[in-house]
Amino acid sequence: MTIKDTPEEWRVTATETPFRGNKTSVRTDDVVMPDGSVVKRDYQVHPGSVAVLALDEEGRVLVLRQYRHPVRHKLWEIPAGLLDVPGENPLHAAQRELYEEAHVKAEDWRVLTDVYTTPGGCDEAVRIFLARDLSAADGERFEVAEEEADMELARVPLEELVSGVLAGDLHNTCLVVGVLSAVAARAGEGFDALREAEAPWPARPFEA
Repeated sequence: MTIKDTPEEWRVTATETPFRGNKTSVRTDDVVMPDGSVVKRDYQVHPGSVAVLALDEEGRVLVLRQYRHPVRHKLWEIPAGLLDVPGENPLHAAQRELYEEAHVKAEDWRVLTDVYTTPGGCDEAVRIFLARDLSAADGERFEVAEEEADMELARVPLEELVSGVLAGDLHNTCLVVGVLSAVAARAGEGFDALREAEAPWPARPFEA
């Protein structure tokens, strides 16, 4: 048996959008179950996101600490952001986020992993990139606002982040998935065997 997620779509007999926000909305679908019954499923509609595990030559990961109001925590995270434009190239979005949040650029980009963050209640898909060969970005720093104005930046050894994840001290989805995937990739065929930076992404199709 091949262990691989496969696309499938059960029949929807009715749909409505009871809430529309600035970036996301909430949708209610009437979905036909295998036994023929119809049930309502509420979920958040999300444009998708990108995240960047930026690894320097000393084996440290660029992380930032940011307040997240829904969970009432300041979380250590890796640079990340929304796919603001439908069909936007995720690599370009990731490069933008690394510049805006950390004022850093990278010469080597790979796809580290793709993930659905909360598939039981949201259709958000995230592509997490591995970025290496880091250097300071050109020009002036991006002017941040709101929660980002209070961000802290640090470079933390990859192994220390793994220990924090396993100890229950670090909780951000992209950081957790990113650092564990990086360790697995390094222990396996190596970073150079990862998918190319513009590998197809069926969850959020884009033009190269």
